[in-house]
Amino acid sequence: MSVWSEVFLGVIAVATLAMAIVLVGVLVAASRLARRVGRILDQLEPELQPLFNHLNAIGRDASRAAALATAQVERVDRLFGDLAQRLDQTLRSYQMVLDAPAREGRAILSALAAAFQAMRGRPRRARSEEDDALFI
Repeated sequence: MSVWSEVFLGVIAVATLAMAIVLVGVLVAASRLARRVGRILDQLEPELQPLFNHLNAIGRDASRAAALATAQVERVDRLFGDLAQRLDQTLRSYQMVLDAPAREGRAILSALAAAFQAMRGRPRRARSEEDDALFI
């Protein structure tokens, strides 16, 4: 072997040894960091547990309030639907109650007007569309 190949082989060996040392150092640092994070989590867990319990209670209360609000909105919707239906029925019945006497009254007035016209001797003429057009 030549001198240069032995030099390059030595450089490769030293570089590999340096990489191995660096990797061992990284592994040691990572294990220390993992232990530290574990200790911090062990300390934080008892402190955060009441907060999580409180947040769960808030979520349950909000869910219950939303369910109650939905039920109330549905009840109000049914109430207004029933109210509109009853109001419609009431207005229809009032219209029927008031419309029948009005028609009868109109018929009686028409009969009386025809009778008066007959007594005067003039036949009553029917209104035409031209009369409606001339009316201002």
